[in-house]
Amino acid sequence: MNKIFSLFPFAMLLMLPVTAVQSQSPAQRTDIVSSADISKESKADEAHSFVEYKAVKAALQPYIQSATTGNGEVIRTAFYDHAHIVGSAGGVFNNVNLNTFAKNISGSGPSPDVKHHIAWIDISGPAAAAKVEFINWRGNRFTDFFILYKKDGEWKISGKVYDAHSNN
Repeated sequence: MNKIFSLFPFAMLLMLPVTAVQSQSPAQRTDIVSSADISKESKADEAHSFVEYKAVKAALQPYIQSATTGNGEVIRTAFYDHAHIVGSAGGVFNNVNLNTFAKNISGSGPSPDVKHHIAWIDISGPAAAAKVEFINWRGNRFTDFFILYKKDGEWKISGKVYDAHSNN
């Protein structure tokens, strides 16, 4: 008997009539937004988007340069002071502030043979995200995910999460 009553709410849902919206074809429905509606941009929007992409890419350059030089002071210029860096290397979880991260970069020394690739940058207003792949940074491969914010016309990194791949 208890089983019957526990199924009662579900059974009642099955008996509800189909509404007019549910019975309309996708072409008739007004609550569906098509990808064509979302992606409509003016030429000015497209030009601005390209400029912002280049600006975010430029904001990542001090970080990328520090991978080669091992200069923690240069890496600082890419980040907001409040930034946190989270990830793991050698199987050890790390959650450090910018000061500790900059010291770690300086202490590790240069990696003159490091290569990088900016896999993607995604921008929405003053917020952005980026993925950068590094290979041969002190002999390791890293994937870095950055969160950036544009304040007073300047893009800076607010936080970073990384994976050290086979060094985990």
